[in-house]
Amino acid sequence: MNKSGSIRRFFGVPFMLWAVLFILLPLFFVLQHGLTNEAGVFSLANVRLALEWEYLKALGLSILLALISTVCCLVLGYPLCLILREYAKKSGVLIFLLFLLPLGMNSLLTTMAWQTILERHGVLNMALAAIGLPALQIVNTPVAIVIGMVYNFLPYMVLPLYVSVAAVDTRIIEAARDLGASRWQTIRYILMPLTRPGIISGCTMVFIPALTTFVISALLGGNKVLLIGNIIEQEFTAAYNWQLGSALSMVLMVFIILNMLLEFFTDADKRKREVKA
Repeated sequence: MNKSGSIRRFFGVPFMLWAVLFILLPLFFVLQHGLTNEAGVFSLANVRLALEWEYLKALGLSILLALISTVCCLVLGYPLCLILREYAKKSGVLIFLLFLLPLGMNSLLTTMAWQTILERHGVLNMALAAIGLPALQIVNTPVAIVIGMVYNFLPYMVLPLYVSVAAVDTRIIEAARDLGASRWQTIRYILMPLTRPGIISGCTMVFIPALTTFVISALLGGNKVLLIGNIIEQEFTAAYNWQLGSALSMVLMVFIILNMLLEFFTDADKRKREVKA
């Protein structure tokens, strides 16, 4: 028993080193810069500045677009996973791999491709002009940012959702249909409760990167739509105000932690129900 415990601790050393170097130390430096002034003295001035209306407005817009993108990914991803479940033995794997392709591509390149598609003289407007329809002004708007987020983060929704949907026992679905449940009732009262962990995991995996992104909003939103991620990036790279950038990161971190706590307590509640059952 002691030998196996020592072996586990030995194999846990690389993870502990990784966690210290790339998780704990960066968090420590963010907190240090956010809670001190330029002289290195403890101060809450940066936090108060980060809570001003200008920054809260950008944070609110970031949360709104992240929520919209998460809902769009869920609405697109859930039916896809149901289709993949039905055709898993045939072409389901191929369709699944096609939706995972963006994970193997550089997100900067895919976002630039969408910029080419949505710009004023882009592919979309050229196609609309060819059939006699007026051009659309989509680039440099929140709509373009949502499109870029949904395209880049949809695989993060599909992956956990497909695992949950595929794990549902087929006999349960067949029993519901034998008892007279319609397709919608089966999805609402059977599939969705059983796949709730996958839904929550997928929403978390989409919401967090959508909330913190700055590349997608910089390319598709331009200078007309500034999200909190863009402001933080500018404070660090352009203004060289690491104190304010760290304070803004701390405010953003609060929402990320709340999202993770929601997932944790939901999973804990599910485990309690399983134990009682």
